[in-house]
Amino acid sequence: MSQPLHTSGVKFLKVLAKHADLIMTAYLSGRINELDFDSKTLEKLIEHGILWRPEPGEDLRLRSSVRTLLEQNLRDERNRQLDANVGSKLATIKTITSHYKEALHHHNYAESEVYMEDLTEHVYGLVDSMKSNVRNLWRRIHNEFGYVGSIHAKIRENELAQTQLTEMRQQLEMFHFDELAQLAGSARELRRLLVVHLQRSHSEISQELSLAQSKLIDLLGKFREYLDRSQMLKGFILHHQQYPDYQVNDYSQLHNVPALFKQSKAILKPAAIDVNNAEHEQLLGQMVSQIKQIRHQKSEKSDPRKAQSFSLDDIEQVDIISNEIKQAVDDYFCQIIDTGTIESALEFQQKQQLDIDSEVWIYSVINGFYSLTLEEQDFFEVQTHGHVHHEFNGNYIIEDVSLGLR
Repeated sequence: MSQPLHTSGVKFLKVLAKHADLIMTAYLSGRINELDFDSKTLEKLIEHGILWRPEPGEDLRLRSSVRTLLEQNLRDERNRQLDANVGSKLATIKTITSHYKEALHHHNYAESEVYMEDLTEHVYGLVDSMKSNVRNLWRRIHNEFGYVGSIHAKIRENELAQTQLTEMRQQLEMFHFDELAQLAGSARELRRLLVVHLQRSHSEISQELSLAQSKLIDLLGKFREYLDRSQMLKGFILHHQQYPDYQVNDYSQLHNVPALFKQSKAILKPAAIDVNNAEHEQLLGQMVSQIKQIRHQKSEKSDPRKAQSFSLDDIEQVDIISNEIKQAVDDYFCQIIDTGTIESALEFQQKQQLDIDSEVWIYSVINGFYSLTLEEQDFFEVQTHGHVHHEFNGNYIIEDVSLGLR
């Protein structure tokens, strides 16, 4: 029997017996008021894993293992968790949340506080249970399954741990935070428990499981390597026991060397340039200088690109066209002022027989209107005529513009 383990167990049970009143207070009320007890006592209970603080700033609570022990011995059917499955616990949490929201709806605040305390205990208990499973898994990994002696047993324990890890991952997939967020609604306490706390714990546990899975795979490869080496060594020892006079032959003297001994690596490594070696700098420079440079001559038939000539007459013509459009727009506005009627831009273009593109003319009229000052724009009223694009919503194609006085 392990004497240190026995001593630690006796010490733990004495701590439980010495602080039984404090533990039962935490069990019945769900939390510990730190002002009612000595701080050294609380630190001692935290050190022994009896109390824990779920989050910074939260009250101290009982560990789920201690609470489960009390529930089983006291036969407390009110708080006893019959099923350790995550799905069952999530269903219980959702049910208590519905009870809490119903109590708030009927303004029964005393009953709602009881439900909130029960809900908090279930949420923290669920998180503590999952974290405890992860800690137990890591403890077995760090110990490299040292509680079993043979390599075969270590491999079986590793495969069992991977199976348990896969089941834990499947249990984590039962968390649907969109559903929990919808269930919590706008209640701040519910969102803190069901969304913030559970989601953060879910992320931490998922990350720990990913690291644990990679470590388990590495350990499994190491165990199988040990197994192969041990089997080879045991086979050699057994062969030596059966044939004590056996001696290894000098295979270098044989003509046909077995393939098992042809495992030596090549003496000369493949050639490769080391650009970081300063001693090779001069040699590399000489090699680069000897590289031939290929230059392609241009064809003599291809004429070089000549500079384009320009004429001042073209610029004057463009300016004349621009002035013609501006003059036509001014005439259009003046006619509206003189007649006081409403006339479209296309009608004016047809009457005056303007040699201007219709689209350019419409945009010129619109530009002429918005080039006026705000006071001058108040004298006119502009209406656009067109249609909405049949494929792209929100695009309005202008076909004509009507201008009139206010």
